[in-house]
Amino acid sequence: MRTPPASSLRHIRFQSPTRSPRGHHPGVFGLANALAREGRLSPDEYAVWRASNDWYDAHFPNPSAVDPTVYDPRVNPGAAAWFRPTATEALARVAPYLRILRAHGVPCVRLESSRPGRIVYADAYQVVTVAPPARRAPQGRT
Repeated sequence: MRTPPASSLRHIRFQSPTRSPRGHHPGVFGLANALAREGRLSPDEYAVWRASNDWYDAHFPNPSAVDPTVYDPRVNPGAAAWFRPTATEALARVAPYLRILRAHGVPCVRLESSRPGRIVYADAYQVVTVAPPARRAPQGRT
């Protein structure tokens, strides 16, 4: 079986279909972390969430630790992380988060794009991108 050309591979993101009050679509980790922070997880769900977060912490670079400005809204407004299509193990480990979100009625959609935006961070597993202004949430007026 041949591997498709890199240009045809699509990055993958799991996110809320609705914008947060800050105007962005929270990702799967942020959604699950919010449930845990709010004390809404059962003991079993909490154990799964904690073990999953521990795995990602041990095996997956944290873009903010590499570049503290990557998610700074002044520097990179609307920055969002996307899995590389080759990050198969990391992608497979999203399933427990999706089950927890589903159990709590928290919608989460899968997006795929071969051009998710301007890359502001990249490693072997993910890219963090900033979408073109037309695809970002409108900025609030002061």
